[in-house]
Amino acid sequence: MQTDIDPRSLIGRKAFDRKGVKIGTVDEVYLDDATGVPEWAAVRTGLFTRDAFVPLEPSEFVDGTLVIPFDRALIRDAPDFGVGRHLSPEQELQLYRHYGLDSAPSGGTGPDRDFGRLAGHEE
Repeated sequence: MQTDIDPRSLIGRKAFDRKGVKIGTVDEVYLDDATGVPEWAAVRTGLFTRDAFVPLEPSEFVDGTLVIPFDRALIRDAPDFGVGRHLSPEQELQLYRHYGLDSAPSGGTGPDRDFGRLAGHEE
């Protein structure tokens, strides 16, 4: 995903799966603690449903919407950790495994365990 996008600008944007099926609306964006780069988004999947965490890499911001390169069913089945708080390293690793993504940061040798700060919130 573009790294020059203000993560707050993603809040309220529509999110679609890889087939163009609407998933929901971006509720929150989580930043890497070390770099400040947006890493995860919580997408509200319906009026009375929970938020699903989705990876912002390899997602794309296209024409004002977030396009997530996974099927809607996989996204809706993502682990539920609640929103509005820090993601633990274990929770983040569960999300990486769920999406079949490599948890090692680009050029790194192991998992980056400094993820999860909520955009717009200071700790």
